[in-house]
Amino acid sequence: MQTRFTETFGVRLPLACPGMSYIATPELVAATANAGGLGILASGPLNPTQTRAAIRRIRELTDKPFGIGCTLMMPGARENCEVALEEQVPVINFSLGKGDWIVERAHAYGGKVIATVVTEKHAISAEKAGVDGLLVTGHEAAAHGGEVTSLVLIPAIRKVSSLPIIAAGGFGSGAGLLAALSLGADAVAMGSRLAMTRESPVHERSKEMIRQRSVADTLYSRHFDGLWCRMMDTPTARAATRKPMNLLAAAWKASAIARKLGMPVWKVAVGGMLQKPQELRQLALFGAATESIRLAIEEGDHQHGVQLIGQVQGLIDDVPSVQQLFERIMQEAGHGLSRLQQLQA
Repeated sequence: MQTRFTETFGVRLPLACPGMSYIATPELVAATANAGGLGILASGPLNPTQTRAAIRRIRELTDKPFGIGCTLMMPGARENCEVALEEQVPVINFSLGKGDWIVERAHAYGGKVIATVVTEKHAISAEKAGVDGLLVTGHEAAAHGGEVTSLVLIPAIRKVSSLPIIAAGGFGSGAGLLAALSLGADAVAMGSRLAMTRESPVHERSKEMIRQRSVADTLYSRHFDGLWCRMMDTPTARAATRKPMNLLAAAWKASAIARKLGMPVWKVAVGGMLQKPQELRQLALFGAATESIRLAIEEGDHQHGVQLIGQVQGLIDDVPSVQQLFERIMQEAGHGLSRLQQLQA
């Protein structure tokens, strides 16, 4: 199936694996690429040395195009993005920040850039910056989806942008792919569905919990990491979203993060409290959330960890390989298209 997405990014299928922290590892990214889609490496949990090693590992596993995700609001994101540019990664996907400099640098070596957006305003701004595609994240998505559902957000952004659209939020089947294409998208990103594959590093205990959950078993709160975020409904997640972190707790956690990043501890903690308390709190929330996310994904620890997951979890009941999943999705899409054509006749 050829769309503007496949033509623009040089892949065979209109399917993508978004850059999910601790999940979109080199192995899952390469498996996605080898199966015909676009895999996007998560750089959030990595330092520059680890990012470079991960990029080179992907190149050992595949000769197909792949991408890297850079959440610009996160500490260390710019440094990781610099590594991606130096390594001339084919596709860079940025979010939560201005990516004009990324576009200029990537285009210089023939790379492509995708901006993650959740509103029409963001889409218009990204297109003016020269990006090559938009990852449009609806309300149903895991982590930081928009306020508007995919059913409405995709056609709204299609009205204001001519760029290829990758729809994210609620997609995990051939029917979902057809729906997204009908709404004006050119591909779908399926984070929760790809988290439930054999190549995914998600712990077996967490995979089993996802399999058992329904579409209603998620929480959506801004208290977990400071931004509106969707996660699996568990006692730990409920406790983590009960109330926002106070400033003193934020200063303590930010100090720990500063030590990890090699930044001056008192400059971050005390300076943040006095000059930029909101940025300090956001940094602390991100840091605390990162460890909680890792525990659920890597260790299957849901006593202390929180699993980011989309509402589509309720439609997932098996753990195929990425290749098997993509073949099934394309078959489902073909059957669905035939059924629609019969209805039309």
